[in-house]
Amino acid sequence: MRLLLFSVLFLALLGCRPDSPPDLEPDPPYVLDLPAGFPAPPIPEDNALTVSRLELGKHLFYDPILSRDSSLSCMSCHLPEAGFADHHPVSVGIEGRLGFRNSPTLTNVAYHPWFFKEGGSPSLEFQVLGPLENHVEMDIDAAVLNERLATLSHYHPLAQKAYGRDLDIYVLTRALASFQRTLISGDAPYDAYRRGETRALSAAQVRGMDLFFSDRTSCSACHGGFDFSTHGMENNGTERDYGADLGRFRITLDSADIGKFKVPTLRNIALTWPYMHDGHLPDLAAVIDHYNQGGQGHVNQSPLVRPLGLSEAEQADLVAFLESLTDQQFIENPAFRP
Repeated sequence: MRLLLFSVLFLALLGCRPDSPPDLEPDPPYVLDLPAGFPAPPIPEDNALTVSRLELGKHLFYDPILSRDSSLSCMSCHLPEAGFADHHPVSVGIEGRLGFRNSPTLTNVAYHPWFFKEGGSPSLEFQVLGPLENHVEMDIDAAVLNERLATLSHYHPLAQKAYGRDLDIYVLTRALASFQRTLISGDAPYDAYRRGETRALSAAQVRGMDLFFSDRTSCSACHGGFDFSTHGMENNGTERDYGADLGRFRITLDSADIGKFKVPTLRNIALTWPYMHDGHLPDLAAVIDHYNQGGQGHVNQSPLVRPLGLSEAEQADLVAFLESLTDQQFIENPAFRP
């Protein structure tokens, strides 16, 4: 808690420093190309999207200089080909240190009202500090990192154009948040089918879609809307005893929140294995089986998680439908690559 408070105050002080007054060319705004049916995401007034801010954020996202030993970048746990997640059960930090949670996808984070699986961060800008300072992730003190950033002179011209100051933690957090807000996915085969392209889905995927949106499964009660998520907090019964990671309880200290975690998007879900907050389910078939069995029966388990009585064929159809949520253009988009 003391470290978190220091970070907040540190950023606040940095933000109050007077901007440099260089004579720079205007930084044009960046206009998001939103998929059909997607609303405009909320963008902070003090961190509007511009071309330079995105360019700077993308470079920093792929730069391992941000970790203490310069071995890991943000991309190390958020691989484009893995739907901006990774394939480790839990995150792997510097020196092979293991975290205790599965790395979340960054798909459509621009729409999320809170961050980390327990909702412990209120903004993308503030979220950046978490993995940077976490001992089992990038393990670098904010003050040390700020001194390091000051030596990266090759970034300063772009930082000046984007934020009117040399690269520091204030600029870093905002540039990374800007880049992440552009990671918007909504052009999967499912979307093409919704647009009237009836051949975009196989017969199995159509059957799975019908099951997914049915009252029989209630999948869409938590995974509905354009992002296939309410972004709420739910206990989905993956554990009878959640051990050291009590989810939302870590923030609220309310026993009713034990085992509740943020509902993830299902966009590109076939690429983000393994699954659940601790990565203990290896594939989508195991996830569907978990829900079909009705969960582990934790006292806070959502009433929506109950035995479904699905046949093996129906479970396979649901997996097929989830695979139709993979947006290949998003995964291969050169704008998101270094």
